Amino acid sequence: MTEPVIAAPATTGRSWDTAPSPALVVDGDGVVRDLNDAARALFPEARQGLPLGHGAPSWLSDAHPGGIVHGPAGDRAWAASPVPHDGVVTWWLTDETETEAARELLLRERRRVAFLSDASAALLSSLNVERCIEVAARLAAEHLAGAAVVLAPAVQGAHPAASCVRGEAVTMSRLIIDPAGLPGLDEALRGFPPVPSRWLDPGTAPSWVLPAGFGPATSIVVTPLPGHGVPAGALILLRTGDQAAFTEQEEIFARLFAARAGAAISAARMFAHQASTTETLMRELLPPRLEQLGGVEFAGRYRPAQDEDRIGGDFYDVHSAVDTDGDESLAVLGDVCGKGLDAAVLTGKIRTTLRALLPIAEDHHRLLSLLNATLVSQEDGRFVTLALASARREGDAVRLRLTCAGHPPPLVVRSDGAVEEVGTGGSLIGVLPAIRTTSAEVLLAPGESCLLYTDGIVEAKGGPLGDEIFGEERLHAVLAECADLAADAVAERVQMVAAQWIGRRSHDDMAVLVITAPRIPRRPGTP
Repeated sequence: MTEPVIAAPATTGRSWDTAPSPALVVDGDGVVRDLNDAARALFPEARQGLPLGHGAPSWLSDAHPGGIVHGPAGDRAWAASPVPHDGVVTWWLTDETETEAARELLLRERRRVAFLSDASAALLSSLNVERCIEVAARLAAEHLAGAAVVLAPAVQGAHPAASCVRGEAVTMSRLIIDPAGLPGLDEALRGFPPVPSRWLDPGTAPSWVLPAGFGPATSIVVTPLPGHGVPAGALILLRTGDQAAFTEQEEIFARLFAARAGAAISAARMFAHQASTTETLMRELLPPRLEQLGGVEFAGRYRPAQDEDRIGGDFYDVHSAVDTDGDESLAVLGDVCGKGLDAAVLTGKIRTTLRALLPIAEDHHRLLSLLNATLVSQEDGRFVTLALASARREGDAVRLRLTCAGHPPPLVVRSDGAVEEVGTGGSLIGVLPAIRTTSAEVLLAPGESCLLYTDGIVEAKGGPLGDEIFGEERLHAVLAECADLAADAVAERVQMVAAQWIGRRSHDDMAVLVITAPRIPRRPGTP
């Protein structure tokens, strides 16, 4: 069959045929009117007089001449630009393979940067070590491989581990293994650079590496998780079946992820260690839990100046059996100058010193004098006010010996609601070489209480306008309402009213210690 003869467009000529860019002239019916040598080479089956779809790909033959279109031809990527003229359209094709590759590379890098950013946020969202390990395994399985195992350094002979298969839940475990059983793992756990995956034989992987139902591994990457000064563990990536082997770029990207994960796990581990250390040290600084001791009720409440803190400069303690008879308890309430951690440190020293001086606790003045000598010798200008109360059960009553040193005098609430101020006083502890003290004795009948408190209670500012101090008068009124209450109820009532007075305003440390003679249970039938 003889091909139809079509007149060449006015644009043809030697320059047209030899143009480096492929070009085709197509009329309104989609028939090729002409094509240059470059177009013939790109579309060997295209002919003059035949529809464009006969030899050109559909992305070009179906294109509307109103805009640029893109698509593949051969092994290259092309952009086709339409130029309408004289009732026909000339499609000029531009090779954009390199541009497309660069664009794809840029998009890939953007996706990786976005993933690393999201991964960092997810990893740092928790300071729990186990949670960080779990998140690292899940992210690695979803974005880097078919499955992932995050292995932490051994703790008591076992390695905490998280395993995850893409699309499934993370499994946490503790593995007792020999890291040398997987090439590169022992080195990764010690922080050495990773071994290239092409050097690792997936067939030698021990069974514990492969998550349940995952199948045999066809490619493995083992990379360290760098920590802060010490390795945080190792990341194991696995692929199976028809999944492609890890490329060098993928291994580099895995190391970037591992650096983020290692930093997060290390930070969480450091936080956990510091929290454990702080908890251990703070245990000696926190107020003790009080209860009935030697037939006497004790109760305390403490609120630091900064509500987010747990410790401060106020403290209380109750020590049992400090006299030769073994039936007298010593209660201590103190207020160290300053606030926060510095005051709490001095509080800890004072409490430790008082504990060492318990054998002479029967002599309040001597005990306070020795404590004063200890603080004065430090020459740091720090001081403390103290209230001591030796409590002994006598029948149904409780006898108290009270001594204050620079401290507000104790208050006694009688069973009829009367409030009495105990006449005891003395010098600040830690200021002068010698101190003076005055002690007093009080007998508490059943249901009566003695309140020891720090000046943070009476000096607390609040009220309707926020600038009025709580004051001793209000404290007396509150105590008058606490007649015949248990020690814990009295302490709770005083602290609650003071807290309501200050609201959300700033305040000093506040502490109260209540000593109560237990009420006598009524016998059945008595009024």
